[in-house]
Amino acid sequence: MLFRGRELNVTQQFAVIGLGRFGRGVCGTLHDSGYEVLGTDNQERLVNQVLQDRLVNHAIQLDSTDPQSLKEAGLFEFETVIVAIGNHLDASIITTLNLKEAGVPKVIAKASSEVHKKLLERVGADLVVFPEYEAGCELARSLTRPAILDSLALDPEKSIIEVKVPDAFHNKTIMEVGLRSRYGLNLIALRCDQKFEIIPDPNQKLKRGDIMVVIGANTDIDRFLSSHHVT
Repeated sequence: MLFRGRELNVTQQFAVIGLGRFGRGVCGTLHDSGYEVLGTDNQERLVNQVLQDRLVNHAIQLDSTDPQSLKEAGLFEFETVIVAIGNHLDASIITTLNLKEAGVPKVIAKASSEVHKKLLERVGADLVVFPEYEAGCELARSLTRPAILDSLALDPEKSIIEVKVPDAFHNKTIMEVGLRSRYGLNLIALRCDQKFEIIPDPNQKLKRGDIMVVIGANTDIDRFLSSHHVT
């Protein structure tokens, strides 16, 4: 086992096992968001690369299929560990099993197939993700729903979206447009002049060019967009 970096304090921090493209992306995003990140891989080259690129605070070269190596590196003390080993099914499953048997509260694992997903769930993974599949879905949504400025999928059926105020809503109050009663959607924020107002007053008037942040079922979102030809 080869350790790189200073002494690690694991409180409120993340560990990422597997430093391929997906693992690097997770490390970089968490690190850029201000979290301390421990990255691990069995290849010294990848360990050195994430440190050189400043994607992590700490990095360890280890074999994650060996429980003793995980224990010595302190992986079992983390609240959340991301298993980003997607293309080596056996290593992914054994690593996930090692973490859960050691009592790690939250293990998020990358899957490369439906069978892989089922096996990861069987050994205790708390969340299984399909990065390539989800990226494909996001591309399809951007092509079929260009009116959406930004979106966050809460699960396969519900999302939060940013969308421009439809022309039909111009100069009407939030209460008058009836997003909840007509479409089953909830307006959780309104952006006017580059400023966000959280849970805006129902009597506030909407203006053309304002941005609505809406939460609801994808079917209701699509129905709303189609009804108003939002572009």
